[in-house]
Amino acid sequence: MAQRGREPERLRVAMVGHGFMGAAHSQAWRTVARFFPLGLEPEMSVIVGRDPDRTEAAREHLGWERASTDWRAVVADPEIDVVDVCSPGASHVEVAIAALRAGKHVLCEKPLANSVADAEAMTAAAASAAEHGVRSMVGFSYRRVPAIAFARRLVQDGRIGTVRQVRALYLQDWLADEDGPMTWRLDKEQAGSGSLGDIGAHAIDLVEHITGATLTSVSGTLETFVRERPLLAEGVGLSGTASTERGTVTVDDAAWFLGRLAGGAADGAVGSFEATRYATGRKNGLTIELSGTSGAIRFDLESMNELQVYDASAAAGEQGFTRVLVTEPEHPYMAAWWPTGHLIGYEHTFTHEVADLVTAIAEGTEPRPSFAEGLHVQRVLDAVERSAADGSSWTAIP
Repeated sequence: MAQRGREPERLRVAMVGHGFMGAAHSQAWRTVARFFPLGLEPEMSVIVGRDPDRTEAAREHLGWERASTDWRAVVADPEIDVVDVCSPGASHVEVAIAALRAGKHVLCEKPLANSVADAEAMTAAAASAAEHGVRSMVGFSYRRVPAIAFARRLVQDGRIGTVRQVRALYLQDWLADEDGPMTWRLDKEQAGSGSLGDIGAHAIDLVEHITGATLTSVSGTLETFVRERPLLAEGVGLSGTASTERGTVTVDDAAWFLGRLAGGAADGAVGSFEATRYATGRKNGLTIELSGTSGAIRFDLESMNELQVYDASAAAGEQGFTRVLVTEPEHPYMAAWWPTGHLIGYEHTFTHEVADLVTAIAEGTEPRPSFAEGLHVQRVLDAVERSAADGSSWTAIP
């Protein structure tokens, strides 16, 4: 860590991709050093995209120093210390491995890759790079919601006993209109999978993160409700006019699966999981509910500053879920922000993520979730797909 009174060492960052996630990550890199003591000063050096004009516009809008359309040159640049991978899933493996081999620390958005094989290759590269002090982390940002971090603390402290049942749902409706246009997220070659990998991955990671347990087998069902969608005219954004041509949807629209857990606070528990982009009326409804021998916990992302806690040891007539407003300085991450009762939002989770990564780099420790943890989630996704494809009751996770 930097000594008091000295300027902190610079950490020069390159970000690959400048869409939705690129904007969220840019906000984090802009703000993190203003609220968290890091020991290193992030510098937003380069933003990378495919189209020169749009990348330059993103550079100016998001606050990066320069723009580039050549990620390979950026990764090879000795002036760059960190590569933040925010591009579609198909590009993760090539960019991340090249960056790790070039000695760059890597933050990679979830899911780690589009296939188990690619995730295995990335994890091997991360392990090799770690031997030389190079750090890597998967961007499961919801781990950094203070209420989620507080829930993990309560569960790990035994406050709800042994978890017997888990219910995890991630419900969105942005695809409910069957005439909505094709996007890269509906193309398996680019996205890897649909709702399962896009939002179901979050539910998987959070359940395992909070409980400390591991999914060992799954039984799943996948469904694609709309199999063709209109293509957008070239260069037209999602709000533009679609062409008369139609593209084929090659991913799932909705996913359901049961899972068995082992270890941690949920040894022997059974979980039910649902991820859909067709839940009409639900905009970003991620809920996690854990039922234990001594109590229960419920989290809802649409009320992200709250945690519902049930204490089964309370006297008869006094039992019930208690709403805890997670804004006290004693709660995870909250001491860096505003006075008690003043809420934070979605963008803060990315700031917390970057703070944890930069702190780990400064202190020479391994950040989490690791690429190995990202690989495990990829194996769960793959097992759900295989279970759904062959109709098997249960599919084991390697």
